[in-house]
Formats: sequence, C-alpha cells, structure tokens
Amino acid sequence: MTPQRVNAPQWAEALRKVLALEAQRGYNNRAVQGGLDKFRERWQAEMTAYAGETLDTAFLLRQSYAEMPPEQRAAWAAQWMQLVESREIDTPPSPPVNPAPPAPPSAYLGAATSDYPELVEGRPASGSPVTPVHPSTSSGRAGVAPPHPERTSRTLPKPRPAFGIPPGGQSVDEPVDRLKGVDAKTAQRLERLDVATVRDLLYLFPRRHDDYSNDVSVSEVVPGQECTVVATVWESRVIAQGVKGRRKDTEAVLGDDTGNIRAIWFGQQYIARTLRAGSKVAISGKPEVFRGQPVFNSPAAYPADSEGAAIHTGRMVPVYPLTEGLRMPALRNLTWQAIQNWLGGVEETLPDRLREGRMPLREAVFQAHYPDNEEVWQAARSRLAFDELLTLQLAMQSRRRDSQAEVVGVTVNPPVDVAGRFLDSLPFELTGAQSRCIAEIADNMARGAPPMNRLLQGEVGSGKTVVALAALLSTTAAGFQGALMAPTEVLAEQHFRSTSRLLDGLPRQMDGDNLLSVSLDGMERPVTIGLLTGSVRAREKRLLTAMAADGTLDLVFGTQALIQEGVSLPNLALAIADEQHRFGVMQRSALRRRGGENPHTLIMSATPIPRTLSLTLYGDLDISTIDELPAGRQKVGTRWVAPEQREAAYGFLRKQAQEGRQAFVVCPLIDESASIEARAATEEYERLSGQVFPDLRVGLLHGRMPSRDKDAVLRQFSDGGFDILVTTAVVEVGIDVPNATIMLIEGAERFGLAQLHQFRGRVGRGEHKSYCLLLPSEKEAEIGVAAKERLSALERTHDGFELAEIDLELRGPGDFFGTRQSGLPALRMARFSDRGLLESTRELASRIAAEDPELSAPRHAALAAQVARFASRANADAS
Repeated sequence: MTPQRVNAPQWAEALRKVLALEAQRGYNNRAVQGGLDKFRERWQAEMTAYAGETLDTAFLLRQSYAEMPPEQRAAWAAQWMQLVESREIDTPPSPPVNPAPPAPPSAYLGAATSDYPELVEGRPASGSPVTPVHPSTSSGRAGVAPPHPERTSRTLPKPRPAFGIPPGGQSVDEPVDRLKGVDAKTAQRLERLDVATVRDLLYLFPRRHDDYSNDVSVSEVVPGQECTVVATVWESRVIAQGVKGRRKDTEAVLGDDTGNIRAIWFGQQYIARTLRAGSKVAISGKPEVFRGQPVFNSPAAYPADSEGAAIHTGRMVPVYPLTEGLRMPALRNLTWQAIQNWLGGVEETLPDRLREGRMPLREAVFQAHYPDNEEVWQAARSRLAFDELLTLQLAMQSRRRDSQAEVVGVTVNPPVDVAGRFLDSLPFELTGAQSRCIAEIADNMARGAPPMNRLLQGEVGSGKTVVALAALLSTTAAGFQGALMAPTEVLAEQHFRSTSRLLDGLPRQMDGDNLLSVSLDGMERPVTIGLLTGSVRAREKRLLTAMAADGTLDLVFGTQALIQEGVSLPNLALAIADEQHRFGVMQRSALRRRGGENPHTLIMSATPIPRTLSLTLYGDLDISTIDELPAGRQKVGTRWVAPEQREAAYGFLRKQAQEGRQAFVVCPLIDESASIEARAATEEYERLSGQVFPDLRVGLLHGRMPSRDKDAVLRQFSDGGFDILVTTAVVEVGIDVPNATIMLIEGAERFGLAQLHQFRGRVGRGEHKSYCLLLPSEKEAEIGVAAKERLSALERTHDGFELAEIDLELRGPGDFFGTRQSGLPALRMARFSDRGLLESTRELASRIAAEDPELSAPRHAALAAQVARFASRANADAS
C-alpha cells in the first residue's frame, strides 16, 4: 500500500519524481532539463534549509552531481529520497533500489524453455557464437575500448524508457495522431509506411543503425569511421555556393582541448542560427577528408545536454524507412516519443513457459530501436523474430483449420477416365513427377471434403499446364465446370492456345479465337472451352458470359475479368490460379465464390520454393511438386559478362537478330519505385534504339504502362513485331516466345537468384540454342561477395530447386520473395534464412494448436490477440 503524503512542498514533490525517473534511467542525469545540478541551483535555499544539520550536507548540497560516477549518484539520490520522504510521510519508506543493469545478451541467446526445450531456437540468424557480456559492461560497445578516465564526463547519456504502465493507461492501439507533432498530414505520411496506430510505430523497426557510439576527441577522429564528438562551437556562418550563390550552406568550426575540426551542412542555412558561439554540441557522422583535413559533411548536431543529443548522437542510432515529406530526425523523434510514453502498453505475448531465457518483449522492442550494442540487438531481433514466426505459424494453422472445418466440397468422380485417355493420346511421355502430381490432385478431388486447397509448384518448362488440364478435363467429365485465372491477358491467351494445341488431334465442333469445342473419347457431348479477358469484344463477351451462367461453357481461361460482376459459374468445381503470387488471397477467394458450392482450389507457381519456406508461406496448403523437367528441354547457356565485354555482347545479340531470332533486355531493379524503374527502362530503350541498335526493331515494356498497353506490347513481341524488347522485371512471368533466344540482364547483381532464374526461363523454349547474358552494373572488383556468389551459381546451376536453396542461404534480412505475394504481411525482424527458427516455431505452433486450438486459455490471451492482429493485417494487405 502506498504511504499517504503529508504537506509535501512543491520542490520536494518535483524532486521525488525526478529521482524516481533517474533511477529508472540508470542515473544518467537526464531526468530533468539541465541535469540535477541545475535543479539544485534553482532550489538551493529551500533544499539547504530542508537538509538542516544533516551529516552529509557537503555531499548533498555542494558536490557536483554531473561529475559523480553512477554509483555515487545512486547514493546521492537515495539519501535525498530518504530525507524528503522521512519528513513527509507517515511511515518512512526504504531507500530506492539501484536498478539492476540489463541482462547480458548471452542470457537471451540459446536458452531453452522447460516445456519445449527441444523446440525453442534462440540463436542469432548467423549462427555465430556470442561472447558473454558481463552485466557491469553490457551497455558498452563491442570491440571498442572504454573511454579514458579524464573523458568520462564527456560520454553522452543513453536514456532508457520507463517500462511501467504508461500514464493514464494509454493503449498502444490508439491512433498515431495521439502523439505530439502528428497532424493530419503527418498521419497520412505515416500511413504510407503502414503506420496507423502507436503500436504500428513501435513495430516500425529500423532498416539498419548508424553506429555513433564511438565517442572520441577531435584528435582521435578517423576519416571513414562513424563517431561522435562533443565539442565547443567556435564560430558558425552561412556561406553562398553554386550558381550566383543560390545555395546557402552552414559552415562551423568546432573544437575541444585536443584540436579543431570543420563541419558543413549543404543547403541548410538555418543550422547557423542554432549553433551559437561558445555552446557545446554533440555531432555524429562519418568524417571525410577535404584538402588534407578531416571534415564532417552534414552530421547530426544537437546541444550536448539536450534530449536530441541522446536520441540522435552518441549511440547506435536507428535508420528508418522513409516516405516523401517525412524526414529522418522527425520520424526518430516520434518513435522515441512512442517508446518513452507508450511502450509500457505493449503486452507480453508469450506465456510464462515460453518466456524463460528470452529477452522481455518491451526490452526487445526498445533494443530493436536503440540497442546498447550489436550483441544486444541480435538478442532483441531473435526474440522479435521468434514472436513473428510463431504468430505466422499459428495464423497458418488457424487458416488451414478454418478452411477444412465442416466444409463440404464437390466430389469429382468422372464415370470414365477422360483425363487418362487424353494423356495417352499425347505425342510425348509424362515425367514421373507429372504423373505423381496428377494422381495427388485426382485423389483430393475424389474425396470431396474438405475441398482441395493445393499448391502445384514447378519451374518454367516443367509441364504444369498438362497437369492442370488433366484436372480440368476430369472435372468436366464429372459434369462440372472448371476455370483458370492468369495475371495477364497474354498468359491467359497462352494457356488457351496451349490447351488447343494439346487437344489438336481431337475432332472439333467449333474453333475460334475465344471459343473452342472438341469431342473427347468417352464423353457423350463435346467439351466447350472459352477465353474471357478484358480485350474480348463486347459481343463475344456477352456470349461467353451467358454460356458460363447456363453451364454450357465447361472450361474457361481468363484474367481478373473472371471475378468481375456479371460473371457466374454455377457448376464450378475446380478453380485454378496461375502464377499465384500475383494474386492476393481475396482475389483467389473471389474466383472460388463464382461457383455455388465450395470448389476445389489449385494454385500454380513457377518459382521453386525450398521445403522449409513452403511449409511456412503455404502452411494452409497441400503441396505438389514437379521436380524434374521433360526430356529434351534444353539448358540455356549462361555467362557472366564483364563490363568491358559489353560491346561484344551487343554484337552477339545483333548477330542473333540478323538470323531471325529475338531478344529480351531486362533493366536493373533500381529501387521499390515503379516510376523510377519505368524511367530507367525508357532511357535504356532510347539509348539502345537510337545509338546501339538503330537498325533493329526495339520495343519497350514497363510496369507503369496500362494493362491494355502492356498486353499489346507482349502480343506484338510474341508475334515477331520486335527484334528486341527492353523491359523491367514485369517480364518475369507471363510470356512464351519460342523464337526468343537471348536474355540480356543489365545490373544482374541487383536481382535475387530466384528472379534471375525466372528471367532465364523466358528463353530456351523453342528449337534454337538460347543464351542468358549477365551484365553487372559495377566493375567486378566493386561487386559484393554475395552478388558474385549468386551470379556464379546461376552460371553453373540450372536446377531451380537447387538455386532456391542457394538463394535462401545467400539472402540477408528480409523476405525470400516477399510474404505479401502469398497474402501475408511482410515480416519485419524474422528472416527466411532462420531455418532453425522456422522449423522450431512450426512444430511449437502445432503443439500449441493441438493443446488449445482456439487459443482460448487465459495464458494464451495475449498470443491470441497477436494472431488476430496478424490475420487482420493479412486480410487488409490482400484486399
């Protein structure tokens, strides 16, 4: 029970709060503006009278708090707290306990839990050993010597948040505009970063950190090494630069007792007003050499005794993703505000039995933003990654359970084996993998309940279309309808034409551009197959829509036109989505809803996915894999071309074009901006068509073009209208041009292996020998080690699944190819290279789901809320 306060004077009540905050922050002299010495100076008379004849008057009233080491500060604070409270409350309290130092990172790494010791993986993703850190030094910098004794007072404070419940019981699910400084315009900008609530802001983790924890004197500055210097401003001024002096820079000279250094801020004249001569500032950055002297270019600079210095300098400083109109210092200030005032509202998600040996959640969130050092950051990332993957696995378990719970599907049992007879009529033999996948799909559909929900994966050229067509024909033979949805008109047309070719030897009742009717052995009536896309003429579209609605259209290929209003497939029993990562969950669901029952679902992907990853991304699906290529499928000759051999590569491309072949030129992935990539592709198109290949027909394709224009360009290239197609990554899927024999990839080192392999799969589809040329944008010596390994792996390996495993090994932070493509939110701290964590959380999720499938037990309440938020984000991303 809290003792009752009696007649507490104003300064004493203020001091009590200040000392409590000091204790929470590790006695860093940051609890009050100007420090405790300034507070004592303000209330000197009152505090002197209050201290009276205390034996430690000299210690309490005259010794500088700023110059005390932390243990002395704790003793000073304890004496003042005891002195104040002993005179103002009925029962004197015990002196405050000096807060325990943070647990060493090793305490959070590799510890097992009592309930699931064999399942809980906690090591950093790299798997490298972690050196134990003694608690007394856990906030120090790894690999950096402690500061010299005479410079200790210059070391910047590192504030820590209070981890208690925030004032007023504030909920972290409040809108982000509850934070100071967030107006309607700022809230809109934050929303572009998927930040709508305070919780979203707390979980907007940095992309990286600038390590400004190296506090040095001016004489110790080393060009090229990030550091922080606390120095006095000798002078600052605005200097005019550029044409007619239009650009105004700020230049300052700063120094300490070891020397002087220059700093300049380009185009930021306002900074000169904030740098007063004689003031002490903390500047952080990476010094460079200019005219033989080190100089700071646009460093972070804040008054040394300000909170800004503690946030932006002298420590590992977060670097966040940004959006237009939102600057880094402003975003950093907002996240710091959220941490200081709202972090206490973050509820621990793990039950006690899983929490042992792991960094507490609030501490992990704080350390993810403002880590004490690299090792502590790894421990925080490990905890947050564990939470993310466990949540993802539980969400996938729930999705799978919901999709199967009491859902009655359509039983597809054709009276005759129409699919088998069709396969026997083909002029080639199926691979063993194709036959296995056909049997798995047929068995699924024959059971009926629960409806099939299956992923068919196989790399380009593995024969997925034949497998899908066999399933569609079985569906038709059983008296139902089937549909295949593709992401582009060209790919939908390609499926329609491929089906027409596969059925070439059968009698035809009708053979048009959008409608085909063939007689199949064993069926009393012909099978009618249609193509429904946005480009189909209105009259034909009305006919196809009417036939679909009355059930006389058996199979339909199309784009998203299939899920638009007015399209009905009342007897739909099988819905197929090709290149599934191009569709969201909601689009696939919309296709299923075209039918009256619960149709079976088959989604196809030409991107091979490692087993561990597929079990995570598609944990709600059964998986069929075509892991062998048909006989005769040619290997595409792949070569890494040095920058100085570019002209030779162009000459080889021209020779192929003169022989009647065609080529792709893929422009590099510059960044996440489609407009920038489109501009890069346009510039490359103008250069190639005007300077390099003026004698050839060059086309242009990029993601900013309207869908109708993209499809027109692809169709024209497919029909031989261009010799060369300059394109962005939009060409990764959806085009089959047997005459294309050259794939030239600019900036090849910027792409992942999976995407490079997809590009390569666009050629080698015809009878002519084909080639893939990899042109790095940098000189060989400047290309990173991982990029070199990717390019070398592509040269020597043509197996997509082997490349997928290599890609997973080489990838750093982030997704393998983006969780959003599977209809799931992007992961923030987990990596798909965390294989041990992926497997352990999947097994752990299975055990939790078996024990408490609805997560309704009180110990799982916070975990259930986390899963619900994850599912909500997934639905929002997919809609």
